Amino acid sequence: MADNAIFARLGNLWTGFISLWVSDIEKDHPEIAYQNAISSMIEKYTKLKAATGAIIARRQEITSRLETHERNLAAVAADLETALATNQDDLAVVLIQKKNALEAAITDLRAEATQATTDADSAKDSLIQVKGEIDKLKAEKDRMLAQMQSAQARLQIQGQLDGLSVDAEVQALGAVREHIKSQVAQASLGAELQNSDLDVRLAKLRQSSGSVTARAQLEAMKQARTGAAQAVAQTKTL
Repeated sequence: MADNAIFARLGNLWTGFISLWVSDIEKDHPEIAYQNAISSMIEKYTKLKAATGAIIARRQEITSRLETHERNLAAVAADLETALATNQDDLAVVLIQKKNALEAAITDLRAEATQATTDADSAKDSLIQVKGEIDKLKAEKDRMLAQMQSAQARLQIQGQLDGLSVDAEVQALGAVREHIKSQVAQASLGAELQNSDLDVRLAKLRQSSGSVTARAQLEAMKQARTGAAQAVAQTKTL
């Protein structure tokens, strides 16, 4: 008894060790874990598909039997009417018994057919659900592996950046950067000065234009007054 307990504990310990080892491998290689899960779901789907096929076959078999019994019942009912019409009572008794047996069997078969249809529909729903879970798991695998690869790439780049050292060549770029900034500033200053000169000339031009316009308006007003005075004088002369 003690030996059995020890072996059982050793077995549990070994199983636990294997589980931890497999878990570590799956963390380093998540595609293995996803593929194992997908394979397990596919195996479940295959078994469920076979079971669903058997349930559908049973439903079809019950339906076929039900249809046969219903045809037989219709034939027996017709024969019974003929026996009654021809006063063949002995044959009518046999047909009535057969009719009662068929009606009882049809009642049972209809209940079985209803249950078989329900079972088949439930099995098909389960099959569709498992198929959907497999598709979702495959999509999740692709998405998660892509995210992991992206994260690994970012970590690698960060590690490379962290390992960079500012050497003399990089430090020498400081003077070059300052020289470039100075050149850009000088170019900008020339453009600003040029724009300022143009602004001054444009302002003077606008002032001159305003004076010329005012003088033209003054001449027009004088001519208007002179014309009006002449018109009044001519009226008085008449």
